[in-house]
Amino acid sequence: MSWDLSADVVVVGAGVAGAAAAIEALDAGADVIALERFGGGGTSTISGGIVYAGGGTAVQREAGVEDTVDAMYAYLAREVGDAVRPATLRRFCEESSATVDWLMRNGVPFEGSLCPYKTSYPTDRHYLYYSGSEAAGGFRDVAPPAPRGHRAKGRGTSGKQLYRPLIESALAKGLRFERQTRATRLVTDGTGAVVGVECLSLRDAPRQVRARHARLASLSAKPGIYYPPMRRALDKQVRRIEDRYARPIRIEARSGVILSAGGFIANRAMVAEHAPRYLGGLPLGTPGDDGSGIALGVEAGGATDKLSHVSAWRFIVPPSAFLGSILVDRNGNRMVDESRYGAALGHAMIAERNREGWLLADAELVAQARAQLGDQTNWFQRIQAETMMRVDGTTAPTLAEVAAEVGVDPAGLAATVAAHNDAITAGEPDPMGKPDDFRRPLRTGPYSLFDVSLKKSLTNPLPMLTLGGLVVDEDTGAVLDGSGAPVAGLYAAGRTAVGICSNSYVSGLSLADAVFSGRRAAADAGRRNRSRDTSPEQVG
Repeated sequence: MSWDLSADVVVVGAGVAGAAAAIEALDAGADVIALERFGGGGTSTISGGIVYAGGGTAVQREAGVEDTVDAMYAYLAREVGDAVRPATLRRFCEESSATVDWLMRNGVPFEGSLCPYKTSYPTDRHYLYYSGSEAAGGFRDVAPPAPRGHRAKGRGTSGKQLYRPLIESALAKGLRFERQTRATRLVTDGTGAVVGVECLSLRDAPRQVRARHARLASLSAKPGIYYPPMRRALDKQVRRIEDRYARPIRIEARSGVILSAGGFIANRAMVAEHAPRYLGGLPLGTPGDDGSGIALGVEAGGATDKLSHVSAWRFIVPPSAFLGSILVDRNGNRMVDESRYGAALGHAMIAERNREGWLLADAELVAQARAQLGDQTNWFQRIQAETMMRVDGTTAPTLAEVAAEVGVDPAGLAATVAAHNDAITAGEPDPMGKPDDFRRPLRTGPYSLFDVSLKKSLTNPLPMLTLGGLVVDEDTGAVLDGSGAPVAGLYAAGRTAVGICSNSYVSGLSLADAVFSGRRAAADAGRRNRSRDTSPEQVG
């Protein structure tokens, strides 16, 4: 075979998983090429930059937080379920503190400023917070709760502050980064082992063409994510550039190819096939999250799992007063402990109900929520909360009237509220498990029902991402075929693979798994590389 480029390890997709894999492989002495269709970073750069970590990290200790590996494992075991083996989850927890140290050594800034209230994402004053359901009902009794959301320090949503230091570290260590290069096919040898990648690349296109491609791709990622017609128009221009100027290249991978090209939330046909109930939300991803990495693995013989698993996030806080509200369906029945992470609320509405939900609050709660808007929200959270209260809310003097106006069963709602209030008065536990410090009676009219259903909304969207992907060996990250045997020379990481968060998502778990799985795959590819370098054919 003839090759245009050659490396020990080729990484397909250079987000956080790909950058982590590149660093690990470089540290093991491998020569590494990373391929990226656009500029690099993918969904990682438009994320909140949260890494779920615990067990007594340096950041937790700085904040005076006590945590143990056992407590972290006990909590995550409830969330993760059978997504991975218990031994894999245990290893993830045991390595968590060292992972944070590794990230900081590679330039990622963290800080132990603890958020004093429960929120979906902290303001720029706080960089450590409860990013899951640790303090919610049904979890406090499992293990002592601890804040494990480690936010990379930076203004706004700080995904770039997580990604940029990692890719800069990889480049400083010798990474060869082929931007604007799209992998189209894996090359295999006569035994079926993956030995390289075929690509279409703009590497030889005129400078002004590459610059225009980069600008359009950046705009499509964000702000295009919030307005699908804009994204579609930009993507059409991006494809035209690629169709006209991209040229084929072949890259040899002597010791392995690592697929870390994201999930498939941007591929509406795949979502419709595997998870049709989730159509209509905000796809949290870039156009690169089109399932192409998964498709490459399948074409090489890889098996897939959990493609129907999607995480959809209905955040009701901040402001934290809304922890005292109750989420009801069209029959007026409660669905979930409202203090849980937003993905649990989204799951209750979409997977268990008819994609509908209304948040009930009384006048006192709404007044408290409005008073908290200034201190507890970032600008985008304030827009979402204001939209929910001003645009998506219906208010009436009585429960019966507000229920009738939105189409919720008045008798069912009245019974739910009566049972809710009576349980609090009697000192009885909440039937959904909500902790007492988040409960409050709803007695003061007028009452408001806020529509938080799955619907298309630019200002209060319901973001979502896919969680399933290629099945991998949990010790090596190697892609497995339908019989459970590894596809030689092929690995997968991040949301291209089944991983820690493939059953249930809490904030930061996907990025933490991206680092964990990217480094795991690269470590095994590095071992293959060292073995190849010292084989009799190489030595003698």
